[in-house]
Amino acid sequence: MIDNKTIEKFRDLPTPFYYYDLDMLNVTLNTLKNESINSGYKIHYAVKANANPRILKIISSYGFGADCVSWNEIAAAMEAGFNPEEIVFAGVGKTDKEIEAAIGADIFCFNCESLQEIEVINHLASLQNKTVNIALRINPLIEAHTHKYITTGIEASKFGIHTWELDDILRSLREMQNVNLTGIHFHIGSQITRMSVFQSLCAHINELQEWFASRNIYLKVINVGGGLGIDYEDPDKNPQFAEYFNLINEFVDLKPGQEIHLEPGRSVVGQCGSLISRVLYIKNGSNTQFAIIDAGMTDLIRPALYQAYHKIENLTSKGHLYRYDVVGPVCESADTFAKFIELPEARRGDIFAIRSAGAYGEVMASRYNMRDLPRIVFSDEI
Repeated sequence: MIDNKTIEKFRDLPTPFYYYDLDMLNVTLNTLKNESINSGYKIHYAVKANANPRILKIISSYGFGADCVSWNEIAAAMEAGFNPEEIVFAGVGKTDKEIEAAIGADIFCFNCESLQEIEVINHLASLQNKTVNIALRINPLIEAHTHKYITTGIEASKFGIHTWELDDILRSLREMQNVNLTGIHFHIGSQITRMSVFQSLCAHINELQEWFASRNIYLKVINVGGGLGIDYEDPDKNPQFAEYFNLINEFVDLKPGQEIHLEPGRSVVGQCGSLISRVLYIKNGSNTQFAIIDAGMTDLIRPALYQAYHKIENLTSKGHLYRYDVVGPVCESADTFAKFIELPEARRGDIFAIRSAGAYGEVMASRYNMRDLPRIVFSDEI
């Protein structure tokens, strides 16, 4: 909750800006830390959710690893204090230059998505006279019941290795001297709120475990990936880490000595961030009123890209409720944060908070229309 004292301080700050509530972030991180310790699971924070340097330093201080999808993310994670031995490198299109740098940094593992990628990693590792860990990202063909742009585990997806490719990959691995198969990896999508989806993944993991065991292949790491959603309707609600971890503990049949690895991102940082904006104009439309604010899709692209919902609050009005389309100044009709939502009467200068914007907000901001990037404000700075 953004309290009245904080709102008063917002009045003197130029907008738009991302506001990060560090108390909320630390509560989330403490909960995640305790649950991971209780479960014995290893956590790799998904840097793509929010790569703000200070946010990364706070997360690294809890001893978590990092899940990265580019060399620049790896470099940022190491700069923030993440141990390279706890960094995994995922992504369907790793370049040779990125692979070479990651090998040189001695990261923990490459999550691999094709035989050709594995062949390239093996070759590049041989040039550095190193043997590197790899995990096979396997496409489980599970529907995540989320937006199609963030569903990654179905047959039509570019991500992952199909199960019918595994025999060929294992045969090829026998000829490779510079890669070590350490585990299997999954990621079925993002913003998953149905626990039944994760239960289906657990069942698929158990089937694959038996498949590998039948071929006398021992896997140390079972990386379940990320995807745990947050409650966008209730921005002050913590993610359900305990329920999620308990489900994995109940339904994944681990072999002796195996480890569960997880890659949460949105659930770690989503609720601690809000995009703060001012009302520029109130404009009458044919069947609605437009609240035109100074934040746009360049600052938070999720509503335009995914038709994503974010709760919007008018922090400076207690007037009668009216219906508004909340829109930005960018020259695109998609620059709309919400349609026909109920808010206290809005006037020029009112301050709006677009909540649950800590994940895939700042990190996806652009300078389209040559707009300035949003400023960053932390709760301990005001």
